[in-house]
Amino acid sequence: MGDKTRRKELLAQYKETQPEAGIYRIVNGKNGKAYLDSTPNLANIRGQMEFAKSTKNMLSILNQRLRNDIREFGIDAFSLEILEVLEITPGMTGEEIRRDLATLEELWREKFDPALLY
Repeated sequence: MGDKTRRKELLAQYKETQPEAGIYRIVNGKNGKAYLDSTPNLANIRGQMEFAKSTKNMLSILNQRLRNDIREFGIDAFSLEILEVLEITPGMTGEEIRRDLATLEELWREKFDPALLY
């Protein structure tokens, strides 16, 4: 198989692959507070969390509401939890995905004490 053919196959595969969308929370293990959010790309959130933990001082990569507690408790006090992955069907538009994520996020917010959310 030639390089051009392989490249075309990989490009087509990439275009067909939908990123994993879902609801997540970043939990402060020291005080029990959590940042709850949704994203159309969970891989980005995983990467941000890994990068923040590997650099220990890149507070700007995570949501600003977490920064004071990260300074106080350290990034290692925080963990990422994936609460739900949205099932994306091939015909869904970006708007439909965002709307479904917003609905799921609201449902998840009802399960947690608002006083414990950032």
